[in-house]
Amino acid sequence: MLKHSQDNPKIRKQRPKRETKMGRMNTIFLALFVALITKDAMAEQHVVGGSQGWDESTDFNSWVSGQTFKVGDQLVFKYSSLHSVVELGSESEYKNCDIGNAVNSMSSGNDVVKLSKPGTRYFACGTLGHCGQGMKVKIKTVSGNSSSSSSSSSSSSPASSSASQGFISLVLIVAMLIASLNQF
Repeated sequence: MLKHSQDNPKIRKQRPKRETKMGRMNTIFLALFVALITKDAMAEQHVVGGSQGWDESTDFNSWVSGQTFKVGDQLVFKYSSLHSVVELGSESEYKNCDIGNAVNSMSSGNDVVKLSKPGTRYFACGTLGHCGQGMKVKIKTVSGNSSSSSSSSSSSSPASSSASQGFISLVLIVAMLIASLNQF
């Protein structure tokens, strides 16, 4: 009776080298793909102003002090039709509420701004008089690998949630690598 190649250890060891290399390459590409997905999953969405949102009654200085903004994170501005969001180009424009030379203007009521690089960005309400009443926020973005002791309790996506997602993704990557290595 003939045995199948998978039952016979001598035949199994004679697997072509090309097949083995292709399997390893596929594993590497899969790991890289999952790593890229994990990076996006670890980004946080910060609802500007927390539960109060983008509103005159919000103390934006207090809200910002409890946040850590990293490259890849997103700011979400949620507000009524009485407001808008303008991005200002300098600290001087921010301090003086000079909204005439805005870098960007948004008015959907649910605007998302991606923090794509480290640095400071300035936002204010575009409605006349609101910036002067304190409806403005200064966001300092740090590189994604910086660590901080600040908590994200007012964020719409708490740090613990992102950490959990990151851990789950890491476990999945390790499990896939182990499974693919067991094929060899």
